[in-house]
Formats: sequence, C-alpha cells, structure tokens
Amino acid sequence: MKSLPWLVAGLIGVVALAALRRPLKWLFTLAARTGVGLGVLYALSYVGGLVGINLGVNLVNALVLGLLGVPGLGLLLMANWVLAA
Repeated sequence: MKSLPWLVAGLIGVVALAALRRPLKWLFTLAARTGVGLGVLYALSYVGGLVGINLGVNLVNALVLGLLGVPGLGLLLMANWVLAA
C-alpha cells in the first residue's frame, strides 16, 4: 500500500513526458539552431571586420538566426544598416 503513491506519481510523470514530447523536441531543436547561430555570429565577428560587417554576438541575434536561418542574417544586416544611418 505504501508504493501506491509512487506508482501514481510515476504514471503521471510518464503521461506528462508523453504529452510534452513534441514541444520538448521543438525546444531542443531551437536551442541547437540558436547555438549554431551563435557560432556563426562569433565567426562573423572576426571575418566581418575585414568586410565592414559589425553584428553583435548576443542571444537575441542568435535567436533570430536560429529561427530564420540565412534570411535572418539578411534581416540583421539590413537592421544594422538602417540603424547605423
């Protein structure tokens, strides 16, 4: 009888993980893409100085790159150009 609460809690945990499987997968994918975006921004900070591209290496820019990809890079470059003028 003492194991019944543990059994119920375990069953609730399994149901919760099954229900959250898709959102958690999306969240992990977003985190991985944001990490790649952060790496691209970091690499661009070195190479961009030679070309004249100055984007900040921060989480917001990395999230934009993680969500939008290459079009997000264009968006960040255009926003930087508009705000610099």
